[in-house]
Amino acid sequence: MTGRIIDGKAFAAGLRARVQEEAAKLKAAHGIVPGLATVLVGNDPASEVYVRNKGKTAEAIGFKSFHYSLPENASEAEVLARVKALNDDKAVHGILVQMPMPKQIREAAVLDLLDPAKDVDALTPYNAGLLMSGRAKLVSCTPMGMMMLLKEYAGDVAGLNALVIGRSLLFGKPAAQLLLAANATVTMAHSRSRDLPALCRQADILVAAIGKPFFVKGDWVKPGATVIDVGINRVDAGGGKTKIVGDVDYAAAEKRAGAITPVPGGVGAMTIVCLMRNTLIAAAAIAGLPAPNI
Repeated sequence: MTGRIIDGKAFAAGLRARVQEEAAKLKAAHGIVPGLATVLVGNDPASEVYVRNKGKTAEAIGFKSFHYSLPENASEAEVLARVKALNDDKAVHGILVQMPMPKQIREAAVLDLLDPAKDVDALTPYNAGLLMSGRAKLVSCTPMGMMMLLKEYAGDVAGLNALVIGRSLLFGKPAAQLLLAANATVTMAHSRSRDLPALCRQADILVAAIGKPFFVKGDWVKPGATVIDVGINRVDAGGGKTKIVGDVDYAAAEKRAGAITPVPGGVGAMTIVCLMRNTLIAAAAIAGLPAPNI
């Protein structure tokens, strides 16, 4: 058996077109142009590329894009001042502060200050609480992208056993909450979980988000399971080159899975488009308008 490939890139292209269409309608009807602001502290190359791609995508679909770079040695007070200014800026509807941040800056302090209405990665305690209570308006981008792909490729997940490996605030915890809200039976695994292979073999939906290349072995996958690989790891490809791989041993897992996301081209392809979707939803909500149908 060879697993069906879950084409996140193709799905993301369709979602991007719908977001662009709804943004044009919002501008035509109400004169509102969604504005996304990104804040990057330091000069990590991967973060710089990611933030730049967010800005390019925003502009390409008709949004306003604002970017602010602060030096690696920026103080917490400087970062908080920038976030406060963006909170107050009426042209900005979404704010994304790129994580992780330098050690001198408390990420919790940044998230506590960030306006929940503009928190388009849904990391503030307020938005995390709304998600847990089933009332979320803004949902973390990558977990939301995962759920969209599951709905498209796996259908109704109610009653299925779902295992999420990884408990990060950015992905693992919100992913588990979304699966629970969809009536899956959810288990969370982490670095101290016992007999992880056995847990994996019970999972109808196996989600790997731990940042370790090829960590999940092919024979850990339950035959016919849906495998969602969230990992993005750069490894040596020989000849002085590198390549991007996931947390799952794709070649082996594909032979047992019913459906599987590739890396790249799977869940990662959804993240930036879901960020644009959240920014559009935030722009409408801030103006007191109904959420766009996307």
